[in-house]
Amino acid sequence: MNDLEKYFRENPGRLIHKCVQYFDVYERYFSKYRGKEAVVLEIGVSHGGSLQMWKNYFGDKVKIYGIDINPECKKFEEENIKIFIGSQSDRNFLKTIKSQIPLIDILIDDGGHTMQQQIITFEEMYSHVKSDGIYLCEDLHTSYWLKYGGGHKRKGTFVEYSKNFIDKINAQYSEQSSLKADSFTKSVRGLHYYNGMLVIEKGEITDLSIEKTGTPSLSETTDVSRLPKSLAKPANVILFTVNSILRFFRLPGIIWK
Repeated sequence: MNDLEKYFRENPGRLIHKCVQYFDVYERYFSKYRGKEAVVLEIGVSHGGSLQMWKNYFGDKVKIYGIDINPECKKFEEENIKIFIGSQSDRNFLKTIKSQIPLIDILIDDGGHTMQQQIITFEEMYSHVKSDGIYLCEDLHTSYWLKYGGGHKRKGTFVEYSKNFIDKINAQYSEQSSLKADSFTKSVRGLHYYNGMLVIEKGEITDLSIEKTGTPSLSETTDVSRLPKSLAKPANVILFTVNSILRFFRLPGIIWK
């Protein structure tokens, strides 16, 4: 049991409502910030207990910010904890927040969990997370719940929206104009999906560096390039043409054996 879960189990303060499976994930990505001058933003203050938990975990140097739509949550402010009242689906409100707080080391979206809220929060706040920071969206199970606008492979859910991130982090290798590298491509070290949670680990990215070492022990698999020149060129042209057509229609390709 890590320190966060221990605090949760022995909670001496305000109510905390968390999935217990999350504590191992928190520890994995948050532990390096303990005792440092970290900036943490949690969306969804609720009873204020998790803000106290973060303060206890990170230490006296942390600066914690909370966002909630309930005006009563303002009373949970204390030393090193500041709370803003507003809706996470209000883009103008989020833009105002960015103008009032420093760049964020850790952003935790534990707010209203609707599809619109999660998507708008990502679109407005991701850029305000430091280049080596953590963006964490909790409770992805709402992407499958009808009352939150969810459903399996339903357009507009945060899970379906975030599946595009997988393409984006590999966009620099795309040969098609439909997928191009952008600022997101160059900013993500890794996407980590857990039960009910997505962690985006930011970091400066360069192209893959592929090298070989050691002595080959097996003969190389036969391919078009190893055919007699009289056959290789026509075979290449045919394969290229057929695979281009299949790719256009998003159908499986043909591999030369």
